[in-house]
Amino acid sequence: MPKPMFLKLLLLPPLFAAAAFAQEDVTIKVDAAATIGPYKPISGYFGYDEPNFTYAPNGRKLVGELGSVSGKKGDTPVYIRTHFMLTTGDGTPGFKWGSTNAYTEDAAGKPVYDWTITDKIIDTYIQAGARPFVEVGFMPQALSSHPDPYTPSWKPGDNFSQYYIGWAYPPKDYAKWGELINQWVKHAVAKYGRAQVESWYWEIWNEPDIGYWHGTPEEYDRLYDFAADAIKRAAPAARVGGPASTGPNGARAAAFLKQFLEHCNSGKNAATGAAGAPLDFITYHAKGQPQVVEGHVRMGISKNVADASQGMQIVASFPKFRNLPIVVSESDPEGCAACSARVYPQNAYRNGPLYASYEAVMMKNMFELADREKTNIAGMLTWAFEFEGQPYFEGFRTLASNGIDKPVLNLFRMAARMHGDRVSVESSGAIPVAAIQSGGVRGASPDVDAMAVRSDRELSILVWNYHDDDLPGPEASVQLQVSGLPTTAKKVTVHHYRIDETHSNAWTAWKNMGSPQTPTPEQYKSLESAGQLQELNPPATVTLSKTTNFDLRLPRQGLSLLQLTW
Repeated sequence: MPKPMFLKLLLLPPLFAAAAFAQEDVTIKVDAAATIGPYKPISGYFGYDEPNFTYAPNGRKLVGELGSVSGKKGDTPVYIRTHFMLTTGDGTPGFKWGSTNAYTEDAAGKPVYDWTITDKIIDTYIQAGARPFVEVGFMPQALSSHPDPYTPSWKPGDNFSQYYIGWAYPPKDYAKWGELINQWVKHAVAKYGRAQVESWYWEIWNEPDIGYWHGTPEEYDRLYDFAADAIKRAAPAARVGGPASTGPNGARAAAFLKQFLEHCNSGKNAATGAAGAPLDFITYHAKGQPQVVEGHVRMGISKNVADASQGMQIVASFPKFRNLPIVVSESDPEGCAACSARVYPQNAYRNGPLYASYEAVMMKNMFELADREKTNIAGMLTWAFEFEGQPYFEGFRTLASNGIDKPVLNLFRMAARMHGDRVSVESSGAIPVAAIQSGGVRGASPDVDAMAVRSDRELSILVWNYHDDDLPGPEASVQLQVSGLPTTAKKVTVHHYRIDETHSNAWTAWKNMGSPQTPTPEQYKSLESAGQLQELNPPATVTLSKTTNFDLRLPRQGLSLLQLTW
């Protein structure tokens, strides 16, 4: 049956630069009746280094936007994680630094607790409709076994030799450490209510297998035991987990994660003397590795996938834990949000749609890896926020720049619109997850693929045209074949959302203005609008057949979300 012309008009954007490349012809088949597993909102997790940016003007604005990335019904929680929730200082933010002054000691060595700043951070999350993913760290100066020097002064371009200092050491008194955590959770229960506190995640420390922890693995296990026991005594049903170790595709990180799970399984608990330790969820990190190749950025998605895969394999090797929720509590294209592209040119992917398409591919990869390893993926946390008072689009790994949303945030808006179960997708342009893990997306062909999710009266199809190389490339000419919709549905309303160089992209709009560092109020308002998720065309009504075809052209690094409702 010939395809109705209006379907093409609905889905095809104006052509630009198309003559420079041959099209990639791809067929994607979606069977809405073939369920392959639940769709979990794994992308609704965010984090950052600088806790005191949380309540700065643009930080508060962004937290509000993240809180709204909770699904169109507001029923999908968004979790936010930040470092330095317990460090000593006056609350002045800096690159990769922050403080709350939650714990000090008087002249006699008696603890003094002050929750003013920690409350200010958590209040900001809750008021926005988000939930804390509480990272329990780092060490207050009065508790540190190596308290001086304590406050780092790192900036982009510096090495890290003087960064991991007093705040990264074990406590001089583990009992005082445990009491600090117990008092914090008791305060939270009194302020927010037990049900609220028990809906949060409580993750013990961050990356204790590298410089964030100047102790042994056994000392970390001891730290974990005292913190977990303290949390459970104050809120017995609170979710406690860790170890937030680095990418387990590396031998050292893999060994650390294994020994931690062995300790939680059967090791002697330093706080209680019992065998094992409470463990309600498991965290580790997974990072890519971009580089500059022949003058352009080449993403390193294969490492990101390998880290995620190896972590799941390690978890699956422990029968007691293989069904626990896994939150990859940092999953990013590389490892340093504050390392600006101006200083680190391999990070120049961050402002445009490449970052968004990368995250879409990783989202599907996470589901497929969990299916393959029979593990329980619950979250894929993006370590990106905002840097207050920095130039527009400076090249930090952020979700917004001076209050202007970047294209990557619109990918999370797309993902939040998807509800229900994942259904079968077959794409002639897909690169399998095993191939991405072994070699990335670096050949002649991009990864032109999709993920589809169906609920009772809606089918959402997220399509991308991704390549590791940040170079111009041919658009994909995609024939999307949809079958398996209920026979009672005679017509559907189609919404088509798009991220590319000219849609849902404030960076392009800013450049077209001449890259102003002091935009006028009118320009700023225009940039705010350009940073929102945009529809490619007005919604349209489509008459269904047994297989309904949609034609779309998708630029390199572009993303489309088609939502069919009936």
